[in-house]
Amino acid sequence: MQIQEFKQLFFKELSDNYPQTEIQSFFNLLIEHLLKMNRVEIALQPNLIIGKDDLIFLQDAISKLKKEIPVQYIIGETEFFGLPFKVTNDVLIPRPETEELVHWIIKDHLDKVQNSELKILDIGTGSGCIAISLAKNLPNTNVYALDISKKALKVAEENSLKNNVAIQFITEDILSIKKLPHQFDIIVSNPPYVRELEKNQMQQNVLGNEPHLALFVKDENPLVFYDKIADLAKTHLKKNGTLYFEINQYLGEETVQLLHQKGFKEIQLKKDIFEVNRMIKAFL
Repeated sequence: MQIQEFKQLFFKELSDNYPQTEIQSFFNLLIEHLLKMNRVEIALQPNLIIGKDDLIFLQDAISKLKKEIPVQYIIGETEFFGLPFKVTNDVLIPRPETEELVHWIIKDHLDKVQNSELKILDIGTGSGCIAISLAKNLPNTNVYALDISKKALKVAEENSLKNNVAIQFITEDILSIKKLPHQFDIIVSNPPYVRELEKNQMQQNVLGNEPHLALFVKDENPLVFYDKIADLAKTHLKKNGTLYFEINQYLGEETVQLLHQKGFKEIQLKKDIFEVNRMIKAFL
């Protein structure tokens, strides 16, 4: 089957499930992944024949997309901060707002790493996207990444190799541990923060496929991870160390108040590209 023929089939099969722009995005991602061609090359070769094995993969992809399986899981990879990352349903698919958090940290510390070595801890690392992006863009750093899930850490380890950075991985339940292995200049976390009551606001492709362990917290204690991580940060951040969080957009002021009560200072609440409260920075 030619690319142009498959494209017609692809759009026809998915037209009842997704808008045209999203179908086009899926098509581009799948073809680029399989044929290692960019969009211009694809457009210039509409008569190129798709091989049998690739066609089987693409037809299977259509079936999975109809079941609302995210295209990143179908392909098995995604891009974050300009870097390639393997993703499986053991890890969350990295979001663009998390890229903003990474950019904030790099902007704050790029000058500092020219003169001194920094030690960074990423808590709840998942795919490793935060830790690896920081290690790649902040030279002269020692980066540690912690997660409760051994399966997630296996994916993160593969991603560290894929991106040629050295990360020290730690398997721990952050809610259970009493101390961290070192003193750190930066502690960053994008922990579970979606309340059970917010499930009805989420898309089915997220609810049905991404790991709930990394997404949800109980309604009665939605800041449980922030509370514990802040306590650990008080005793494991170096002098003038910085704590960064990605947060629930509806709990920005509550998270700021929690950090105030624990003695943090110069707390900054920042909006993301969607103009909602999404990030916090605080100092000891």
